[in-house]
Amino acid sequence: MSTPTRRVDAREKVTGAARYGADRTSPDLAHAVFAVSTIGKGRVVNVDTAAAEAVPGVLTVVTRIDPAELGSPGFLMGGGYGFQSLQPLTDDRIAYRGQPIALVVADTLVAATEAANLVRADYEPEPIATDLDDEGAETLVQEEAIPLPFLADIVVGDADAAFVKSPVRIEASFDLPRQHQVPMELIGGVVEWRGDTLVVHEGTQNAGALRGGLARQLGMDLAKIEVIAPYTGGGFGQKNSLQPHVGPLALAARRLGRPIKFVMPRTQTFHQASFRPASRHRVRLGADETGRMLAAVHEVDQQTSRHDLFPSMSTEITSRLYGIGDFRGRQRLVRTDVQTPGFMRAPFEHPAAFAFESAVDELAYAVGQDPVSLRLANDTDVDPVTGQPFSSRHLAECLRRGADMFGWAGRTHEPRSMRAADGSRIGWGVAAGVYPASLAPAVARVTATSEGKVTVGVDGHEMGQGIRTAITLLISEDLSIEVGDVTVYVGDTRVAPQHLTAGSWGTATALQAVHAALRELRKHLNVADSDPVDLGAAVAATGQTSVEVEATTIAPGQPPEIIEHSRAGLVSFAGPVYPGFVAFSFIAHFVEVRIEPTTRRIRVPRVVSVADCGRVASPVTAASQLRGAVVWGIGASLREESEVDPRFGGFANATLEEYPIPVNADIGEIEVGFVDEPDPMLNPVGVKGLGEVAMVGVAAAIANAVFHATGRRQRRLPIRIEDVL
Repeated sequence: MSTPTRRVDAREKVTGAARYGADRTSPDLAHAVFAVSTIGKGRVVNVDTAAAEAVPGVLTVVTRIDPAELGSPGFLMGGGYGFQSLQPLTDDRIAYRGQPIALVVADTLVAATEAANLVRADYEPEPIATDLDDEGAETLVQEEAIPLPFLADIVVGDADAAFVKSPVRIEASFDLPRQHQVPMELIGGVVEWRGDTLVVHEGTQNAGALRGGLARQLGMDLAKIEVIAPYTGGGFGQKNSLQPHVGPLALAARRLGRPIKFVMPRTQTFHQASFRPASRHRVRLGADETGRMLAAVHEVDQQTSRHDLFPSMSTEITSRLYGIGDFRGRQRLVRTDVQTPGFMRAPFEHPAAFAFESAVDELAYAVGQDPVSLRLANDTDVDPVTGQPFSSRHLAECLRRGADMFGWAGRTHEPRSMRAADGSRIGWGVAAGVYPASLAPAVARVTATSEGKVTVGVDGHEMGQGIRTAITLLISEDLSIEVGDVTVYVGDTRVAPQHLTAGSWGTATALQAVHAALRELRKHLNVADSDPVDLGAAVAATGQTSVEVEATTIAPGQPPEIIEHSRAGLVSFAGPVYPGFVAFSFIAHFVEVRIEPTTRRIRVPRVVSVADCGRVASPVTAASQLRGAVVWGIGASLREESEVDPRFGGFANATLEEYPIPVNADIGEIEVGFVDEPDPMLNPVGVKGLGEVAMVGVAAAIANAVFHATGRRQRRLPIRIEDVL
């Protein structure tokens, strides 16, 4: 049996054989485009569609939909399905700039686009608030506004009193910007009716939510809705729920009797989809003279919309990074006039780690300790919040191995003490990261044939992270068959419920279910639970040409009925706290920056990152995940910020020309490593999440390196040239 050195679906992706949501075609395909609001808040008084309807090829222009015909999908984080609860086109209210005010459907995309640009509207504008400090922004204490235990303040001991008594105290405030996910694949797909069955082809991370949300919105039976998403061209949180365009497209497709394709223009994705909200973090650290941390206070203000409360879970990780006995975390939500913000890779953890790990670095300098040594001295084997053991925790190994790979011993401690031959200032920085190791319910159906081939359908979505490869490798290794004899179906509600793939639980969840199904298959074949098996012969011995089995798995501590919750398309994940243990993934990042002597441009020529993600299920795709996260961390630290127009709302740099992301010239050498120790307490496969934790701490490591190079602390992102002049 050969071990693959590439993704199993690599050829399909690079040759164009992989079919994405909007690749669906048919002879009678129609095209849809939204006309959008040009005010930030208020109401629509009138919409003039005469010019739009006169464009040749226009089939319909929809400006209002009866709420009885299209209800709210509900908010994903409020027991619903949508990225927000607001469904545009169902009333006259405008909640944010760029909100759809009309849906134009035409024979061609050119006609639909031209017509949408001809739609005119009259408004009654209202004052807007788009920033945390704007007049009219409303601040709520999260645990009071959303009284759910897992969103409550984290309080252990008396952190405020311990901070006051601490001999060494660090206190700082950090500002994090709004940012957008900008995946390569635009939002969109094709909606069509086959008789009374609604079929949706869409790039998504959550086919189950599209199915369940449409059933709620349209009052349909789940069995009459199919969502097919075999590939998603990048999601990163933007595609984790039902988007507001799908319901209106379904109604229009039914009225016209034609399939409709919709691909959201890039500019509209900035205004009609979620984004990373602005946040402010106030961190206070107390320690003794040796650097032993005695107290930590982490207070967060995070932006949300008027119509939904997007919760913050920033302190979930900062309370667990180190063995701090007295901790207080408080989170507040600030209502502003925007679409509902949402998840973006390492959604809370990236900004939280930037703030907290910057403060930890400052503490190291205050007590004269090496930043790696200080972190190692504050490590812990017990969760300081619950008192329970970690299922596994190899943060110290990540730090030690990373320091060795990076050559950390060659660093001089004093800021501004390292310089390159060309005069550039050199800075070396380090930061740690942590992310919850969560799991979700899943169903896996495995079919084995007398030809020795296996087909599996399982909950999960392939959005570039390589979930097909990880599943294929598990089956290949378990049954001792070639990877080419394994076929994997994900993202398809016809084969499994398709629970949300996000939060770094996707691979661990799918592998747990497939592992359970393989145990069932071995029972049906009457073969040993773990020995090599002649699969074809074993199937033939049953007297059948194929054997099919199914397994359903849930997370530790979840009730059996949670699977029905998942089948309905509702978010049903568990963790990091399980019965008897807590589970997290860990990482350490080491960064070199160089700051040019004249232009002061900041470069990142070298990064070393070492992760503890349990067993590495797919080495090739895991390394790719980690490198990609570091690239994103560089962009988040030095490039990316979504600029708000304070007069009219919306985002002023809503194109890839004006929203700068890293390019090849920005990226130097990225060396990655893995502890690769299975975590059998979390699941039988021993896998923990990687995709999210891989980005946590990159920004702090860069900021700490910039301090080492310049002697100046950075309190906001992105770090710009003017910040180091």
